[in-house]
Amino acid sequence: MTVADPLAATAVPAVPGTEAPVHRDGVVRTVQIGALQLEAGGALPEVELAYETWGTLNADASNAVLIQHALTGDTHVAQGHGLEPGWWDALVGPGKPVDTNRFFVVAANMLGGCYGSTGPSSPDPDGRAWGSRFPFVTIRDSVRAEARLADRLGIRRWHAVLGGSMGGARALEWGVTYPDRVRHCVVVAIGAYSTAEQIALAQAQLLAIRQDPHFRDGDYYGGPVPASGLGLARRIAHISYRSEPEFSFRFGRRGQGAENPLEAPAGAASRGRYQVESYLDHQADKLVQRFDANSYVILTEALMSHDVGRGRGGLQRALASAKAEFFLAAVNSDRLYFPDQSEELARALPGEVPVHTIDAKIGHDGFLTEIGQLGPELRRKVFTL
Repeated sequence: MTVADPLAATAVPAVPGTEAPVHRDGVVRTVQIGALQLEAGGALPEVELAYETWGTLNADASNAVLIQHALTGDTHVAQGHGLEPGWWDALVGPGKPVDTNRFFVVAANMLGGCYGSTGPSSPDPDGRAWGSRFPFVTIRDSVRAEARLADRLGIRRWHAVLGGSMGGARALEWGVTYPDRVRHCVVVAIGAYSTAEQIALAQAQLLAIRQDPHFRDGDYYGGPVPASGLGLARRIAHISYRSEPEFSFRFGRRGQGAENPLEAPAGAASRGRYQVESYLDHQADKLVQRFDANSYVILTEALMSHDVGRGRGGLQRALASAKAEFFLAAVNSDRLYFPDQSEELARALPGEVPVHTIDAKIGHDGFLTEIGQLGPELRRKVFTL
């Protein structure tokens, strides 16, 4: 359910101290933030951001928290209207570490996404889907767009900005781009930049989509979607989201029931599948049903561009200007964003910044499934007023 936000009718930001807008928890809303010049050149003439909120903004707007989603995530962080579960329910909600009885939580769909924010499937000024003409955007571009959303909501400074994976990249970029607007910056399961290996893995996913004959350079709207390419991209990505011990424990070399490859009848059209193949097929099918291939390309390229030191004199000089209190965490079994990258980020930050460990055998996705492990420390170090 998407509801046009009443603040979208005016370009005048709300003023802290005035009556805060009333939002129902967990309902998608949209707001117009105007034209946006982009870091790599070009511009979008009119940008709309989709977002959800939970809780109530207090009189001086000091209790606002921004939560950033991962690559194929959405704005529905926590349970709300309609009681649909959220992807970080263990962290956000009444009485939880990010207590929505005390904090006003905002989650925005990233620029270029497909859950309500302006992206390649959105209409251009002439009413046609942007498709192949949608420009290249960076993590920094999305953060600049989110700053305008904060202005519209009357939020001059976030109590905290937090996220994992690509959401962590956006949180870190917030802390550096707007040092006076972030009190606490929580960066989970990502480093200060995308490495060559991470870019290489991403390129394989992009080629899978672009080589699908239905992709048509991104102008497939109104026709068959590049489901095969997007599904293959998801399979490649998901292998990096999980650990080898997780795959071995859950699937081993077992066949998928009657489809066991070693028991296929002679002359069968298909050799069957191993259980792990069936699992990857399932993950691919789920994503194809809910995500736009062009948005996958745009957001993946944005994540490839992630480098907080770019244009700022390198990593340490970039971080020297940050004023937030940083909370870093890594998943000990992560083979996509290695814990060493979080350690490198910690060393580059001013002062002593520890890296908290999420102990999970699952791999990178532990930042989603095991986020509750960070609850006590987040309550103590970040979510106090």
